[in-house]
Amino acid sequence: MNLFKSIATFGGFTLLSRFTGFFRDMVLANYLGAGMAADAFFVAFKLPNLFRSLFAEGAFTAAFVPMMSQKFAAGDRKQAISFAARAISLLAFVLAIFVLLVEFFMPYLVAILAPGFAGDAGKLELAAELSRITFPFLLFISIVSFQSGILNSLNKFAAPAAAPVILNLMMIISVFIFVPFSPSTAHGIAFSVTAAGFIEILWLMFFLKKQDIVIKPQYNLGNIVRDSEIRTLFKRIAPGVLGAGVYQINMVVDTILVSLVGTGAISWLYYANRLQQLPLGVVGAAIGVAVLPILSRHIKANDTEQARQVQSKAVEYGALLSIPAAVALIILAQPIINILFQHGKFGAQETLMTSKALIAYAIGLPAYVLVKSLTPNFFARGDTKTPVKYSIVVLLVNLAFSVILMIPFGHVGIASATTVAAFVSLWQYYHGLKKRGFWQWSKDLSIKTVKIIVCSIIMGLVLEAINYGLNLQYANWLDLSFWPKLVLFALMCFLGFITFILCAKLCHLMDFAAIIKGLSKKGQTHA
Repeated sequence: MNLFKSIATFGGFTLLSRFTGFFRDMVLANYLGAGMAADAFFVAFKLPNLFRSLFAEGAFTAAFVPMMSQKFAAGDRKQAISFAARAISLLAFVLAIFVLLVEFFMPYLVAILAPGFAGDAGKLELAAELSRITFPFLLFISIVSFQSGILNSLNKFAAPAAAPVILNLMMIISVFIFVPFSPSTAHGIAFSVTAAGFIEILWLMFFLKKQDIVIKPQYNLGNIVRDSEIRTLFKRIAPGVLGAGVYQINMVVDTILVSLVGTGAISWLYYANRLQQLPLGVVGAAIGVAVLPILSRHIKANDTEQARQVQSKAVEYGALLSIPAAVALIILAQPIINILFQHGKFGAQETLMTSKALIAYAIGLPAYVLVKSLTPNFFARGDTKTPVKYSIVVLLVNLAFSVILMIPFGHVGIASATTVAAFVSLWQYYHGLKKRGFWQWSKDLSIKTVKIIVCSIIMGLVLEAINYGLNLQYANWLDLSFWPKLVLFALMCFLGFITFILCAKLCHLMDFAAIIKGLSKKGQTHA
């Protein structure tokens, strides 16, 4: 499978997941708003997802997928499945113990994660209760990430990318199947999170079976621990726990600090971050997932030039998709939030506060996407230590700027600090690859990047002009009823999209014939 098709497949299903996620967030905004219950729930929801990113989707995937890809490429299918069974058995055992320990110490952990709750005993107690309900999700979703890693190693991206849709749908329907029988709305939605994790396991079991892969648990943990391959895997996982989870760690720093800002601030950052996650997840995650197994195979075959070409294409696709997305989010921040979330308990003030945070996050979007495209170059080589060094610097930068900026700018300052950290992270990854001779920014890629920026700015000016024209026509078009407002917004987005496509075509950034060929089954691995 070629790189473009891999990105398009994973990104397409991730886009579906993000859209259902937006509908989920509309439900949350309507039923929870942005008050005490919402703040407590978002802390409870963030907690298992933090460790999920560190232990499962981040470190585990970065270490596991290259090893599995190389085994499948060498034709060792039986050995690959046996290796996978040993790995997941040990990981599941360790995580089960970890989940039990965290459940016991949950009130203390929540107090650390959200120190601003300490002054409100009811809020802290509610957050701890909800976190105990959601935390088993970590174990289930870690198994899901392992299953996804196997399928990704076989260049099967659709089913893993579609799995998060299950979580979104469960949280939406929880309003009808869990909330009526729960102590509060927040409790009912929390129950749906853990239930969704179990259902996702069953979903991917079905697709693994279609590939004639059945993972049988291994119970002799002593032999597994002594296995040399398992030791190699977990040696790579250990440093990757920090290295692959920079983004989520930064989000935790944000949560700790923003809890000190005041009621509602956690929710404002959550909704803003969710909107940033659409392009970051669709583009950044898709590129990272697609590039890792392809780079692993080229590096294993000592095909250095081909690996460099794949890396350059990944960066080009990342810039082409993330820079215009960032400009669009900056220009359309308030209309997007108004249309998606401003209903029920989510009012105009919440829209304004959330849009300010979204603008701050959006500025750093291209940097985060490009980091996602560069990181696999280290993991494909079995190097999980270098990203740790980079992540420590990024964490310190994020923490320092958060403390400095939150005083004058509140939650917007914290979002801005995350953006500063993103650009520091990008510089480190690029400098590291260039220094080692693995890859560097070519003249051709630089020219393309400048063209992308110019096309994005032109698109942004068109969007701003349309927005200004609508306000002249309707005083404030965001005060219109929902459907007229939605139609005008959709028209604005369409015109912005057409503007960028035309500019990209005139600048020779997009070859539609090549794109169609790339999506066909005849594309080559290096395309």
